Parts: sequence; structure tokens; C-alpha cells
Amino acid sequence: MVVHDATLFGRIVLAAVLGGAIGWERYVRGQTVGDRTFALVAIGAAAFTTLGVDAFPASAEKLIAGIITGIGFIGGGLLLRSEGGIVRGLTTSTAIWATAAVAVCAGAGFLLLATAVAALELLVLELRYIPLLDRLDARHWVDRSRSDSDLNPPDP
Repeated sequence: MVVHDATLFGRIVLAAVLGGAIGWERYVRGQTVGDRTFALVAIGAAAFTTLGVDAFPASAEKLIAGIITGIGFIGGGLLLRSEGGIVRGLTTSTAIWATAAVAVCAGAGFLLLATAVAALELLVLELRYIPLLDRLDARHWVDRSRSDSDLNPPDP
């Protein structure tokens, strides 16, 4: 029983480490939400998933659906702090959502998949800062001489 619990706890620890790494990237890039928040989201999502998959396998998908909904509320709260009509925090809120997916993978026992998805998430977040890969960032191709109204036409 102790070995089984240690294995399950290892999944949660992996999720916390991966979530913390993603949160660290957000913090280093100047976002207010950082490593502790991301690690806590990952711990919660992985713990619920681990419990669901291990103790309630017939209804684990309902627990996972609840995680997705709950993380959506957290992300929505981040977006509500728009400044002057400009939405801020969209990337961070979607990163939290993707981090919850990493944690669900880890909690379900797909450790390699969780690690690979976390690495992919970090790559996407870092694209604009990696030489040569920064050209994959759409902002690289936007004509900077155009005004914001050209880029975002008013809604009809």
C-alpha cells in the first residue's frame, strides 16, 4: 500500500515540477502569475486526476471535466483584469489551462506524455525569445507601420 501511494504521489510531484517550470517562465517574462500559482494548479489537477483514476475509474472522466471547468474559472478571472479595453493575461490564462492538461496527464500516469506536453508548452511560450525560431511568432510578420485600428477593425 505504501509503495502504491508513493507511486501516486510521484505523479503529483512530477506535475508540480512541470507546472512550476512553466510558471517560472511566465514569472521571468514579467507576468504577475508565476511558479507557485502554476505549481499549485498542477498539484490540484494531478491530485484530483490521480484520485479519480485510482479510486473511481468508472467515473474519472467526470472528475477531469470538473478540473477543466474549474481551471476555466481561474483563467476567466485572469482575463477580467482588462486595462482600458485591452485584454491582458490571455497567454497566461491559456498557459494555466494547458498546465492543467499536463497535470491531468501526469495524474493519470502518462508521465512521458506529461513531460513532452510541458516541453511543448514551454517551447510555444518561448518562441519569440529563441533566435531563428522567433520568426515563427506571428508578430514578427505584422507590418508595424499599420495602426491598431487597421489590425483590429471595429465590430459591425
